[in-house]
This record gives sequence, C-alpha cells and structure tokens, in this order.
Amino acid sequence: MKPPRPPAVDRWRQRLRRRSRPRFKGLSFNRLIPNLMTLVGLCAGLTAIRFALVERWDAAVTAIVIAAVIDGLDGRIARLLKATSRFGAEFDSLADFLCFGVAPALVLYLWTLSTWGGLGWAPCLMYAVCAALRLARFNAAIDGAPKPAYTYNFFTGVPAPAAAGLALFPLFVALQAQAMGFSAVVDIIRYPAFSALVLLAVGALMVSTVPTWSFKNFKVPQAVVLPLLLGAGAFIALLVSEPWAAFALIGLVYAGLIPLGVRSYNRLRAEAEAMAVTARDEDRPSTEAGAA
Repeated sequence: MKPPRPPAVDRWRQRLRRRSRPRFKGLSFNRLIPNLMTLVGLCAGLTAIRFALVERWDAAVTAIVIAAVIDGLDGRIARLLKATSRFGAEFDSLADFLCFGVAPALVLYLWTLSTWGGLGWAPCLMYAVCAALRLARFNAAIDGAPKPAYTYNFFTGVPAPAAAGLALFPLFVALQAQAMGFSAVVDIIRYPAFSALVLLAVGALMVSTVPTWSFKNFKVPQAVVLPLLLGAGAFIALLVSEPWAAFALIGLVYAGLIPLGVRSYNRLRAEAEAMAVTARDEDRPSTEAGAA
C-alpha cells in the first residue's frame, strides 16, 4: 500500500495545472504560407491595374510578372509543405483569373485599345472570358476520371500565366523599342489592331485542346546540360541588362515550343496506344487457351 501524498504536493500540482498554457487548435503557420503567397500575387495583379490607370506601363507589366513568379512557386511550396487543400486550389484559380485574365486585358485596353472605344473593348472581354473558361475547365479536371500517365506532362491549352505573357508581348516590344529610342517602332506596335489580334489568338489558345508542356517532370539529357546552363546564364545577363527584350524573347520561345509540344504529345499517345494493343494481343491467346 502506497503512502498518502502530502497535501502540499497536491496543491503544488494543482497550481502547476492552472499555470500551464492552453493549447490552441488550428492550422500551423507552414500550411498558411502558400495561401499567403497567393494573396501577395493577387495584390500584385490589382496593383498592375492601378499602375495602368496612371499610365505607368513598365510598373504594371512588372507587377504582372511578379504575380506570375509567385503563381509558379505557391503550388510547389504547398506540395513541399504538404499544405495542399481544396480552398488553396480555388483561391489560386480566383487569383489567376484576376492577375492573368483581367489585368493583362485592362492594361492593353488602357495602353492602346481604348482608342477604338467599344470595338477595342471586345477583344479584352473575349480574352477574359477565355481565361475564366480555361481555369474552370482546369478545376473540373481535378475531380475528373484519371488520365493516362503521359498526359500529366502536358497542359490542355495554354495556362493562364503563360497566356498573360503572350498577351503582353506587344507591350514588351514597345517598352524595349522606347528604351532604345525607336519611336517609329513604338507607334507601329501600339496600333490597336495588333494588340487585338494577339488577345484573340491567345484567348483561343487558352480554351483550345492544344497540349502544351507543363515542364513539371521535364528531363534534360546529359549532353544538353552544359549548353542549357550557358544559355540560362546568357538569358540572365539579358534579363538584367534589357528586361523587356528578355520577356519578349520568352514569349517567342514559348510560342515556338507549342508545335514541339504537340508533336511530343502525339508521339507519346501513339506509343501508349501501341503498348495497349500489344498487351491485349498478349492476353488474348492465354484467355483462349484457358477457355479451351
């Protein structure tokens, strides 16, 4: 039989329990980091619209580029921290619509298309509608049926951040020409018809079924590593010295990669279909033998 504890010990333990700090239930701060990054990107998109209203075109474009960089990081950080959630996916889509669907269209409208009045507003509406449809299709595909393995390396249509970069291509070229003192080139690029055609073409690419590389599981051959690093160094030097030319170059390179992505997708699909046919042919004799 244990001896009874002294009353002083019991009072000390009760006092210690009262002094202990209560534990709060909720999410850890690490799980909020991706949502906070998405919020910063959303604010960058809104700030781009504000800069466009006061005709600070370089600052407006820079804000959209910052939003695109944040959009490329928040999803990866969420997967790294195991903080993915349905709320984060929906919040990211809403931020993408504003930053890459509404902001580029408004910037181009205020920059050049406003001279056409209501006619210039029509391409902006079409681009924003295409961005909304593209993001809605992307969200619906999350809960859809599983796809073949090779499709996970591709997007269906041009993603919204890349579409914003392609849509702002006329403004990139104009800012670079203005920095170099080529005013005649600025007048030609700023003609509303050019920006209208770019907006309509990019909007069509967003809602299309054209497969584009996602670069998520992109593997670089060993022989290409050194040239790729040298090219990346040259691009960084161009980005630091002439940022608008670098952004325009990115748009041209990405547009040139779209046909290559389509060819790669068709090749992988043909290989997958051939493997499926071969597997069915191999299973058929064994099935027939078992029936016999």
